[in-house]
Amino acid sequence: MKKYSVLLLVVLFFASCKESQKNKIESVENIDVAVNTAIQEPHPGKVILERECYMCHDPKTKMVDRIAPPMEAIKRHYIDSTVTQEEFTEALIKWVNDPETETKIPAAHKRFGPMPYLPNRDEAVAEIADYIYNNELERPEGFDEHFKASHKIGMGMEQCNCFDYPEPGKVYGAIGMSYAKEAKMALGKSLTKAIQEKGTVGAIGFCNLEATTITDSVSLMKNAVIQRVSDKTRNPKNKASAKELEYIASFKKALASGEELEPVVETEDGEVSFYYPIVTNALCLQCHGKPNTQVLPETMTALNKLYPEDMALGYDVNQVRGMWSIEFYSDK
Repeated sequence: MKKYSVLLLVVLFFASCKESQKNKIESVENIDVAVNTAIQEPHPGKVILERECYMCHDPKTKMVDRIAPPMEAIKRHYIDSTVTQEEFTEALIKWVNDPETETKIPAAHKRFGPMPYLPNRDEAVAEIADYIYNNELERPEGFDEHFKASHKIGMGMEQCNCFDYPEPGKVYGAIGMSYAKEAKMALGKSLTKAIQEKGTVGAIGFCNLEATTITDSVSLMKNAVIQRVSDKTRNPKNKASAKELEYIASFKKALASGEELEPVVETEDGEVSFYYPIVTNALCLQCHGKPNTQVLPETMTALNKLYPEDMALGYDVNQVRGMWSIEFYSDK
């Protein structure tokens, strides 16, 4: 009897050790799962959505400045309780590949025009569709109330007035402003890098060789003509036309009077002309301020060498140095 008792204790001991080891392994595995979950990368569809789609469909954009419907509105028009993820994905791919044929949201199509064709792999659009279908999207402030008020009982989605936002002039103004901001961002990023790496004198050479190329590249991407023009030019190629000079003068007058600067938008025969002032800041004065004080002597030497007919000097902060002059088609 004593022999069997000892044997039972040995069996129980090893069983207990095995169970303890199992629990430790499971505990480590649970920790690994928790860590992996914590450092999990964002959904690839969300990344693409925010990087590319939100340039026009950003939920943070004010209603009056909107140039395309927010993605939440598109989701509600495309997805209801009867639509499967596969059906939504197929519809989204079809829309992106052929936006001219869009019929699911005629009110948006009429208000904003067809979405410009943006070449995207079907796999990327499928990732976007997966994220939109299975996740809550960020909504503009007051969106739910506006959407509810725009859909009366018995009125189908195609008859809604939820896209009855700004008049066309404001839409084109928002488009032009987005182009100007993107060009400004591209120039500013490259110029700041040049100043950090080469100093102000080295950055002058960068502007001489690369500024127009950068602006032209943004123009090509946007299918627009984006220019910086001035009444006091540094590069003669940026000389404002007689009409543009009038707008520059009006912007100067408005700024001096303390008025809020608003873009000027003109439309004619399907073409849009957009004008908005370029206002100086402290960084500008390194090359556009008072000669030999704000603009250092060595910088003046470089400017005189590259721009012998330079007139873009003597500015202070918060002054109109020129303006953006942008042209694009109104059926975009």
